[in-house]
Amino acid sequence: METLSGLDAKFLYSETPTAHMHTIKVAVSDVSEVESGFSFAVMTEVLGQLLVRLPPFRRRVVPVPLGLGHPVWVEDPEFDLARHVSRFVLDPPGDDRALAVAVAAFAGTALPRDRPLWALQVVEGVAGGRIAVVVKLHHAVADGSAAVALLKNAVEAATVAPHPAPPADPWVPEPLPTRSRLVTRALAEQVTRVRGLPHLVRASVSSVRASEHKRHSFEPMPPIPLHHIPKTSFNVSLDPARTFAMTRLPLPLMREIRRATGTTLNDVYLTVCAGALRAYLSRHGGIPGRPLVASVPVSTDADAARLSGNRVDNIYVSIGTDIADPAVRLARIHDGVRASKEVRSLLGHDLLEQRADVVPPQLYRPTVRLWSRSHAANVLHPPLNVILSNVAGPREPIRIGPVVLEALYSVGPILEGIGCNITAWSYGDDLGVSVIGCPSSLPDPWALVDHLHDALGDLETAVTGGVPIDR
Repeated sequence: METLSGLDAKFLYSETPTAHMHTIKVAVSDVSEVESGFSFAVMTEVLGQLLVRLPPFRRRVVPVPLGLGHPVWVEDPEFDLARHVSRFVLDPPGDDRALAVAVAAFAGTALPRDRPLWALQVVEGVAGGRIAVVVKLHHAVADGSAAVALLKNAVEAATVAPHPAPPADPWVPEPLPTRSRLVTRALAEQVTRVRGLPHLVRASVSSVRASEHKRHSFEPMPPIPLHHIPKTSFNVSLDPARTFAMTRLPLPLMREIRRATGTTLNDVYLTVCAGALRAYLSRHGGIPGRPLVASVPVSTDADAARLSGNRVDNIYVSIGTDIADPAVRLARIHDGVRASKEVRSLLGHDLLEQRADVVPPQLYRPTVRLWSRSHAANVLHPPLNVILSNVAGPREPIRIGPVVLEALYSVGPILEGIGCNITAWSYGDDLGVSVIGCPSSLPDPWALVDHLHDALGDLETAVTGGVPIDR
């Protein structure tokens, strides 16, 4: 039994009937050359063997009575793989848009809390003899970096031989803890938190002052949530359903733009997203006079082997949607990201985790649910506009026996009032970009996806003066 950290528990507390706090992973593979043919039953069997390499997949969350403490992880004594896997067959021709509809339907339902917080759906009938494996993984289980580590861990085990023998499984199910044990453990942990509270308050006040002083030293100042954030069509109350689209952008071109401008790959990605958002909004409600502000997750943990939990913070970046010239926008974003990182670092990533740890569930959960039920996001200005995330995925092609992974996509959740998330996972020479919204905030995600390619082309032209980059 292990108590969730405050950051991990926050994703559980943030969930409402319309805000599902899971992430979506989509892996597309060509199975047309598999000699024995693709079999859902065989795939399920292989997944069962790989569970030894995926320890969070057999842990279930158990709440503490009356919310007296954060929930705990328990090795699920009732674990049944069949409750987590399913299959779906697309009607012909099974193109990318049909696949996206299936992913959206899968993403639009919350994960049950009476079992480990993940589900897997195999989508068959994808055009070109392909299948897609879609995984729904609660954010409380793993952030983007941990999810990449889980993928690599599973792939390494599956590629050692065409038919590897299952490794010894050290997993031991636990009995569900009694109410008295949960309460006793939670109260003991609360005593420890209370003892550290005076130091946490002093350190937090000091870090906030230092952060604000640093923020005022920049011109323009890095943005903060709820302060001069423009209202857009993305910033509404959510529906339970989801809309989804995906595409691939060429990483070699983006790297060349990065080198030519002295910026970073993430700066280039944010600039492309900003260009697409600008073009989309010009046709859906107009481009606000003030630039959109994005929440950009950043990892706070360099441990590439971590398989679970969240070690992530967010910086808030003005993404220059008020700037028509993509090259100027890139320079502005580059400076803005650097400034936002400096400001955020003074708040202390460790302090962020400690502060999350002391927020009482009895306060957090009702506040989130009231915000959702009131539909206040439809009338109030949003805390932020969009979520833009970029995760470094596998560099080498992934092969499991005769099956080669062609494309990899991932996307995180959307939030009340922040109904658009654009997430990128790199894989080989591609940047797999996924867009998720809901019918109220993003009824046609493909319109936004198409603008990503135009925005990248516009940025290349602006940086090179019209001379294509040789790549």
